[in-house]
Amino acid sequence: MAKKFSELSAKMPPEALAQAGLKLQTMLAAMPLHELRRARGLSQKALADILQVQQPAIAKLERRTDMYISTLRSHIEAMGGQLDIVARFPDGSVNINNFADVDMQQA
Repeated sequence: MAKKFSELSAKMPPEALAQAGLKLQTMLAAMPLHELRRARGLSQKALADILQVQQPAIAKLERRTDMYISTLRSHIEAMGGQLDIVARFPDGSVNINNFADVDMQQA
């Protein structure tokens, strides 16, 4: 018989709970677009409706490994998020901001 997670986690030692929490944060910090969409509770059809495209366009976009930043930004914004581009170096990170207003510059 299946048990509720809350019952199982109540019996776990604090160290195991902390480790599980860290693993969850790691998994949430990096995921493919289709998993992000699902985690946000959106179907491909719902996202397509928001972006005013057909559902197959969403499926195709989620399989791509290379796309325009503006395409990725609109996809993320349609899910309610904001796209930030960060360059990470051994001595620190830098937010790249010259992509922020691409749509405004093209107008």
